Amino acid sequence: MSQTDLEIVVDDPTAPEEDSPSVISSGAIEIFVCILLLALAATLGYDNWRTGASWDSTGPEPGYFPFYLSVILGGGSLYGLIAALVAHRKAAETFVTRAQARRVMAVFVPTLLFCLVTQVLGLYVASFLLIASFMRAIGKIALWKSLLTAFVFTAIMFVTFDIAFDVIMPKGPLEAAFGH
Repeated sequence: MSQTDLEIVVDDPTAPEEDSPSVISSGAIEIFVCILLLALAATLGYDNWRTGASWDSTGPEPGYFPFYLSVILGGGSLYGLIAALVAHRKAAETFVTRAQARRVMAVFVPTLLFCLVTQVLGLYVASFLLIASFMRAIGKIALWKSLLTAFVFTAIMFVTFDIAFDVIMPKGPLEAAFGH
C-alpha cells in the first residue's frame, strides 16, 4: 500500500460531545433574529422618516434612501418570520448544543472582557492579558511561552502603531507611566 492510500485520522480531545443536549432549536433562533431585524427596520424607518423620506425641490431628502432600505429590510424580516413560524411546526432541528455553547462562550466572554478592560487599562495591556490567557487556558501552552508570546506581540503592536505609524490607540495607566 502506498503512502498516499493511508488515511490519517486525528481525534480532537476538546471536541464537543456528540450526545450533548440541545440548548435551542434553529427555528427559535430564526424567529428571534427575524423579530430583531424587524425591530431594527422599524427603528431605522421611523428615524429616517423623521429626518425626511421624500423628495423636495432639490432632490431626495436625507432619509429617502435609508427609509426605503429599512422598508425592504422590514419586508424581508416579515417574510422570514412568517416562513419560520410555518416551518416551526416541523421537527425541531438543534441550533447549538450545550457543549458547543460552552466552547463559544469560552471565546466570547474573554473577548467581551478584553473590550471592557481596553477602556480602563488601554489596548496594549488588554491585548497582553487576552493573548496570554487564551494561550494558557484554551491552548494549554506553557506559562512562560504564553507570557513571552503575548509580550512580543504586544511590543510589536506598540512599535508598529505608536512609533512607526503614530496612530492614536487607547492608552491606560501603564503607557502614561512611561510617558506615552
